[in-house]
Amino acid sequence: MFAEERQQKIAELVAGTGRVSVTMLAERFRITTETVRRDLATLETTGTVRRVHGGAVAADRFSTTEESINERTIQRPDQKMRIAQAALALIPQATSGSILLDAGSTTEALADLLSRRAAVEPFAAEPRPELVVITHAVPIAAKLSSASGIALQILGGRVRGLTQAAVGQSTVEAAQRMRPDIAFIGTNGIHPTFGLSTPDPEEAAVKAAFVHSARRIVVLADSSKLDAETLVQFASLKDLDTLITDSEPNPELAAALTEAGVDVVIA
Repeated sequence: MFAEERQQKIAELVAGTGRVSVTMLAERFRITTETVRRDLATLETTGTVRRVHGGAVAADRFSTTEESINERTIQRPDQKMRIAQAALALIPQATSGSILLDAGSTTEALADLLSRRAAVEPFAAEPRPELVVITHAVPIAAKLSSASGIALQILGGRVRGLTQAAVGQSTVEAAQRMRPDIAFIGTNGIHPTFGLSTPDPEEAAVKAAFVHSARRIVVLADSSKLDAETLVQFASLKDLDTLITDSEPNPELAAALTEAGVDVVIA
């Protein structure tokens, strides 16, 4: 394969997955890591990718890059729905309980599934026990506000237009007074050394409060979030119980998750 053809394929991989590693590219194209680094240097010169430690990311992917919730909702819908379905299976149906839904497009997909499950409740032989759902996300609250069998609790605060989620000290304090059975957490990045991160400090503070308050932490992250680092860390891998994603993590991240005792579910 000519270098130009290989570099085009690397560019396509970065565009499709958001991030590639040097070792993965070396194995995929059966070339040395030195050749991979030269290819990445060439692609960075043309503005196609941006090199980071251990690999490369899309040229427009910076630590403060953050898309709106509306933009994220239409990206990777099939993967997010599979992740949401796997998450739904973790929510008990035969007993009452409480869950916390963080803001995000994948947690919003889980809210969709919960509302559909509630919609068929009147036709069930026996009604399911009421499920307490806590959220600070306006779209999630809207989806669940009239769902039967769900007791919705909304955490207040200033709503960020970009994510449509409440943030601020009042949101953090309200989260700290809760002890839900399971918290389903979204993230902009999950990295073997930096842990979980998000671009906005106020969002990070709320997410950190969620992580520290719940009995069980389940992270919902499609494969574009794997190995990514954004500006503010809000949890370490050791804070997590389960990661649900749509693709096998690369060896370094997989090893870090195993060492931290995180169960990885591939949806």
